[in-house]
Amino acid sequence: MLAELKKPAVETRIHAQTANNKRDVYQIDQLNLWYGADQALKNIDMKIAENEITAVIGPSGCGKSTFIQTLNRMTELIPSVRTSGSIYYRSQNIFDKSFRVEQLRTKVGMVFQKPNPFPKSIFENVVYGPKIHGIKDKRLLADIAEKSLKGAALWEEVKDRLKENATGLSGGQQQRLCIARCLAVEPDVILMDEPTSALDPISTLKIEELVTELKEKYSIVMVTHNMQQAARVSDKTAFFLNGEVIEYDETARMFSSPRDSRTEGYISGRFG
Repeated sequence: MLAELKKPAVETRIHAQTANNKRDVYQIDQLNLWYGADQALKNIDMKIAENEITAVIGPSGCGKSTFIQTLNRMTELIPSVRTSGSIYYRSQNIFDKSFRVEQLRTKVGMVFQKPNPFPKSIFENVVYGPKIHGIKDKRLLADIAEKSLKGAALWEEVKDRLKENATGLSGGQQQRLCIARCLAVEPDVILMDEPTSALDPISTLKIEELVTELKEKYSIVMVTHNMQQAARVSDKTAFFLNGEVIEYDETARMFSSPRDSRTEGYISGRFG
């Protein structure tokens, strides 16, 4: 639906492939980040595979949110932030000066902890991104809205309410609307920063079921404080502590036999 944006002439790398033949959508090499004099991320080395759910866990203040916001360069909106190292998205270094941040944020969407629908109709929330990208055809916009809302498992609940203000939806519905708004611009990666922390158990379950379905088409990186949630939905888990990745492994393996005693202590609830 959206026209493919031209790839910038930036430094590239050949995609690494995992053992199950999946390509790496992200390769992070020696990433460091400072807020002024305070270092928030320390020598992060990670590969994130496509069409998988990667959970990021760890205690408050350990760098989880900073990390995923760096994946689509949101942290650079803060004047005091500086970084070193590299992040390769689809083999392109996102810190390269010729890499357009608009392209990155189109392909790498973000869903925040607190649902943030615009004070507009449900329909206008979903088609906001496509309109920004120049799509004006009403029939095409209607098709995008329906497809995106179906992709977010929300269509049946709102199809007769599309002209109503989105702020009238329940918290869980608002979060799924924000996911639909993200899907409307056809992203490649979806970043989720504790997307269910403000929701009730039923809404949380719906989001978890949705996320599991979405990985068939998208790569998902999700910050969560909920150990059970990470165990239920993710393929791989990264444990952050004091700005460092202590352990990064298949979720089932990490939760059953973590290699580091600090990981075991966090997962078992002894700290954090």
